[in-house]
Amino acid sequence: MAPPGPPKPNDHDAPRPAFYAKPRQKSVAPLARPLGDSLAKDDTLAGLLARVRASQARLDALADVLPGLLRQHLRAGPLDDDGWTILAANSAVASKLRHLLPTLAETLVAKGWQATSIRVKVQSTHAPAGK
Repeated sequence: MAPPGPPKPNDHDAPRPAFYAKPRQKSVAPLARPLGDSLAKDDTLAGLLARVRASQARLDALADVLPGLLRQHLRAGPLDDDGWTILAANSAVASKLRHLLPTLAETLVAKGWQATSIRVKVQSTHAPAGK
């Protein structure tokens, strides 16, 4: 028997010419767009975006009358035709905030905001039990 010679090159081991290169596949994912741009292009969503921004602007306008520790437990809530909602992290924060409502309403009017009712709601961060 003859001694084994050098291994024969397999077809998959040999370098391929450039024209055998795999064509580059195009991504099927659409290009990402900032959410604000998408919302602004739709009339209904643009109105929603305007309300969200107005709600946050109201909360920002109250920064100088809200105690610092209280402010960090509040979020701007829905702004609708009936009024504006401030979301409190817990019932203690909501209770303290309710005592400040007359001052908050006066401050908003003094800063040029239209007088509306201010609601305070507790925003639960925990999932309901059993779900």
